[in-house]
Amino acid sequence: MEETFKTLATFQYSSEAHIIKGKLESEGIQVFLFDDFTVDVDPLISNAIDGVKLKVLYEDIERAQVILKTISNYSLDDTGDRVVCPKCGENHIYFLSTIKDFKSLFWFLFGFIFTVLPFYTKYTYRCENCKTEFNS
Repeated sequence: MEETFKTLATFQYSSEAHIIKGKLESEGIQVFLFDDFTVDVDPLISNAIDGVKLKVLYEDIERAQVILKTISNYSLDDTGDRVVCPKCGENHIYFLSTIKDFKSLFWFLFGFIFTVLPFYTKYTYRCENCKTEFNS
């Protein structure tokens, strides 16, 4: 019988996928990453190829989904505590980068045209509950 892999999750960067891969392998689940080297060579094409795909054997998909749900994807501060929204007090906060002002747009375009890294972007947090964006 041929072993068939099914995509469990996709990630923008391979480092994120490797962390989840390590967790799943520690639980005895065989994991395969697809397009991780492609994204490592040229991170700008990650969105074009739908990112790094984390695949598991078809018969392990349910167990892997349960393990994946136990991993928190919310932001932590430098001390390991969850970041709290200053408006509503919730701790369901995501870390995101945005291009909202002229400065970040200019440096993004400059970096894109001249392939100079790193791009300048503004990093903020967004509360999942009240949708408030704030700096740490």
